[in-house]
Amino acid sequence: MFANPRNAAAGAIRSLDPAIVSARGLSVWIYQIVANDTAPVLPQIETDRYGTSQAEMLEELKRWGLPVEPHWKLCRGIGEVVAYCEEWRSRRENLSFEIDGVVIKVNDIAQRERLGFTSKFPRWATAFKFPAERKVAMLHRIEVNIGRTGAATPFAILEPTVVAGSTISMATLHNPDDIVRKDIRPGELVIIEKAGDVIPRVVGPAHPEATDRPAPWVMPTTCPVCSSPLHKPDEEAVWRCENSSCPSKLRRGLEHFASRGAMNIEGMGESLVAQLAESGLVTSLADVYHLTAEAIQGLERMGKKSAAKVMAEVEKSKRNEVWRLLYGLGIRHVGERGAQVLADHFGSVADIQAASLDELQHVREIGPVLAEAVRTWFDEPRNRELIERLHAAGVTMTGERKVAPAGPQPLLGKTYVITGELSGMSREEAAARLQALGAKVTGAVSKKTTALIVGTEPGASKTEKASALGVATLDETGLLALLISPPS
Repeated sequence: MFANPRNAAAGAIRSLDPAIVSARGLSVWIYQIVANDTAPVLPQIETDRYGTSQAEMLEELKRWGLPVEPHWKLCRGIGEVVAYCEEWRSRRENLSFEIDGVVIKVNDIAQRERLGFTSKFPRWATAFKFPAERKVAMLHRIEVNIGRTGAATPFAILEPTVVAGSTISMATLHNPDDIVRKDIRPGELVIIEKAGDVIPRVVGPAHPEATDRPAPWVMPTTCPVCSSPLHKPDEEAVWRCENSSCPSKLRRGLEHFASRGAMNIEGMGESLVAQLAESGLVTSLADVYHLTAEAIQGLERMGKKSAAKVMAEVEKSKRNEVWRLLYGLGIRHVGERGAQVLADHFGSVADIQAASLDELQHVREIGPVLAEAVRTWFDEPRNRELIERLHAAGVTMTGERKVAPAGPQPLLGKTYVITGELSGMSREEAAARLQALGAKVTGAVSKKTTALIVGTEPGASKTEKASALGVATLDETGLLALLISPPS
């Protein structure tokens, strides 16, 4: 038996045997027409044929005989939207398939064109998620994972428990401040859920009123992988391992470097990366371009043909756009969008490396936090050596310079700090959108902070300091309102 429909469908789609796929009985709902593989939304030129709205498009799809989910509704005003979401919160069990929420879309195609996209999401659609299913499980212990930036993230080891169709044995705990705030202690029963029916997390203790609870958990002061001291800046909630040779940082960094969004080296997944790091074949990102098919051929699941394919992908990655390299380097705070902005503005890695902090901060969408992170990264001698080695290996370092035109800056002079996780966009994307409107985004709350933007699981230090200084706070709804209709 499959654990849940998501796993069953995903497994069927990945199967290379059409007979197996056919036997699975998959079905599909159609929601939209696109002009071609690159068009993210129906172009205005096509609306005469297919309608000028989502509702007309669905009706046209139905007339074609395509399967259209019949319970959609055209809502007039936000009141009808809220009522529809509440209706399906209780009616979801009556459907013949599982849902975790309701997708809300702007109906008018022309308005969608005006709203556009972020680097990952349409601005004309959002999801209303139903409350997640919760279960009680035993928390055996809390361990710490070291990420590619050295961030030490605690996570829970749980008694395996079925939640929303899948077995959960580990869950995120975000940061030590969050553990203290929720009063989560190993050795007792806790409440767990899957946020958005996907990500496992610990909500809190099942019996916080008990008098015989275990001792509180204490954050370790040394890296669990390399035993180097862990450090926590005063204004941050995250502890970090600063050892650049930490094996865990190398593995996570290499996984990120080879990932689809970065250098896109197909075949260099988690298993191969772990072997490359453990064998000593790769001790730096630049070592990837000094590998040979013969060197990796003896690794587990790496025959002659597979090794040749990986090396072909490595060679192909040398010709990637500059922004992919910038993103793959794992510079703190530099996401895909930030890397694209830097590459478009400067055109080459050498020009970015030579740019002053002031020059970086004056790039549209690049604020002081990101600028300082870039300047700090390039000021590190070992990182400059890495760039030289990558250049010597033939990795593309120069592209087309496309300086973005300046736009209106209604938030000029305003300063914001973001804490916690945002559901509709990443923190990097939120920062980029604020910066595009002229605002500064910093990492620490001060008297100069205009507002603290608070997502889920915020850092306690930032919220406490904002309260003490009388700094205003905005939730994600307030952030979206600010981005859509900034003060003039």
